[in-house]
Amino acid sequence: MIDLSTDYLGCKLKNPLVASASPQCEDLGNLKKMEDAGASAIVLHSLFEEQITLESNELDRHLSHGEHYAEAISYFPDINTYKLGPERYLEHVRRAKEAVDIPVIGSLNGVSTGGWIEYSKKMEEAGADALELNIYYIPTNPETVGTQVEKMHRDVVHNVKAGLNIPVAVKIGHHFSAIANTCRKLDEAGADALVLFNRFYQPDFDLENVEAVPRLTLSRPDELLLRLHWVAILYGHVKADLAVTGGVHAAEGVLKSMMAGAKVAMMTSALLENGIEHLTAVKNDLIAWMEEHEYESISQMQGSMSFRAIAEPAAFERANYLKVLSSYTLRKRP
Repeated sequence: MIDLSTDYLGCKLKNPLVASASPQCEDLGNLKKMEDAGASAIVLHSLFEEQITLESNELDRHLSHGEHYAEAISYFPDINTYKLGPERYLEHVRRAKEAVDIPVIGSLNGVSTGGWIEYSKKMEEAGADALELNIYYIPTNPETVGTQVEKMHRDVVHNVKAGLNIPVAVKIGHHFSAIANTCRKLDEAGADALVLFNRFYQPDFDLENVEAVPRLTLSRPDELLLRLHWVAILYGHVKADLAVTGGVHAAEGVLKSMMAGAKVAMMTSALLENGIEHLTAVKNDLIAWMEEHEYESISQMQGSMSFRAIAEPAAFERANYLKVLSSYTLRKRP
């Protein structure tokens, strides 16, 4: 019998399929459907730093006053659309734990320790099995140097981790000059898992109304390549568990993630696009592929295509770069 089990954040999961943070996770009925469809764990939608540290009128006043170009103000959200109320989020954690039997992972989104330490502890008290720190930060100040950004990430992890007894995962973006070293430093700061990678959303310009408008695009399967690349590099070089998020849409993506060295493959866009029941199809396809290729367990394949066995990964990267460029054949015009 195929063994799909894997270990992530100190939990024994029945398979590597994790439903990651999305609006679907705001509904308790959806959480139960995810469990029934095959999800082995759920990352709840995020509680934002702004919801903890600022009252709505204070944030609105901060964003709306001062010397700004009217066009630039449109970069900021309408504060009335924020779902304020961290206490309601904590209640959701409690109810989620009652609704499902699989691990429930709370999520905090922000850039500083601030109220994170207090509310991460409250999430633990509410019953969360683990916490995911979703560090969404783009350094726009030209005076900010890379070492400052890296230190900020490490400090957040260290300070939050120090006050908790539950495991902590860290979800980061890929905009670092030395990703491998940054991940190792986060590992040393106490991260129990690294979630690669956060997706950054850029606003578009509305030329008629002269304002910036949000532009949400769901992930596509080709985004998985970046995640596979870095998980394969990090495997064996950090103690933290590795998780892939972004671009996992089918069993093929899950299998590739496992072979790169991930413990779990997280799905959001695929579920928003195809429905929660898509998890069942992915799980069935996963089992079918493993049976056809005579794999007995997920653990058997984890890390099998990582860079760990390569003596000079940098040289391998250069060779692959040359191979890709030389593989393209120009088409002759008719």
